[in-house]
Amino acid sequence: MRIFSGIQPTGRKHLGNYIGALVQWVALQDRGDAIYCVVDLHAITVPYEPTALREATYDTAATLLAAGLDPGRCIFFRQSDVVEHTELTWLLSSVTSFGELNRMTQFKEKSGSQRDLVSAGLFFYPVLQAADVLAYRADGVPVGEDQRQHVELMRDVAERFNGRFGQTLVAPEVLVPEVGARIMDLQHPERKMSTTGGSEQGTVYVTEEPANVLKKFRSAVTDSGSEVVRAGDKPGITNLIDILAAVRAVTPEEIEREFGGTGYGAFKTAVGDAVVEYLAPVRERYRELRADEGELERIFEQGADKARAIASGVVADVRRAMGFGAIRSGG
Repeated sequence: MRIFSGIQPTGRKHLGNYIGALVQWVALQDRGDAIYCVVDLHAITVPYEPTALREATYDTAATLLAAGLDPGRCIFFRQSDVVEHTELTWLLSSVTSFGELNRMTQFKEKSGSQRDLVSAGLFFYPVLQAADVLAYRADGVPVGEDQRQHVELMRDVAERFNGRFGQTLVAPEVLVPEVGARIMDLQHPERKMSTTGGSEQGTVYVTEEPANVLKKFRSAVTDSGSEVVRAGDKPGITNLIDILAAVRAVTPEEIEREFGGTGYGAFKTAVGDAVVEYLAPVRERYRELRADEGELERIFEQGADKARAIASGVVADVRRAMGFGAIRSGG
């Protein structure tokens, strides 16, 4: 099974990224053919600073490698280093409808916050995302629940292409972890943890100092009552239970049983302590990796060579199916 997933180099990576995506990415390295990408081209669909983008790309790469991605067990590269992604985006635009893109929830949310310019790139974002995956004929895409709509679009695009031009692309399946797929903001548990749309006090960063992490958990918003139990009217406690279950790799029900008679204050401290311990190895390894940008570039370059070897063949097949280029003898 071949899997592909990418992550934007926007902002510091937080606990939601780590639990919802990176842990699964690491595990999937040993379950199949894994391809991972820092999607810097996606990052330019909203206002950005070039210097900050470059720094954030290195930050993201160091975080992913510190989390356990191993270039010897997966293909890991920077999206903009493989031009097949952008070419395939344009080719796939011919089988992607305006209506589909206009219905994308993420476009509606992000475009609403852009006052000066809503870029065409933001609207076209899902097509580039489809190209990212379809260029490698990936069977599965490990993503958070909020990205399910985009994977469904990839499937529709692949199936529409195959129906029109012949069997060429693979329609991927979405792979969402059962626990921790959607970690919420500690201060606003009705919305997901985010470096762009979340609160600073409610966002726990992977490389954050332990004292800050503990402070954020101790001040996390809870709910009425005192029972440590998941419920629709208890989004704060439900979020903390899900976080601790993911960190300990147990079920939420086990957490409920263990802390059933515990007050909210003690429970929040226990979750904070567990998260600090959980992230400690990653934080230490990150510092070592981030200090050597030359080594990060070397890893990117090697990964891009491997990625290009696959994507170039797929794009060549797409071009041929669509009628571009000379007809090969015997073809």
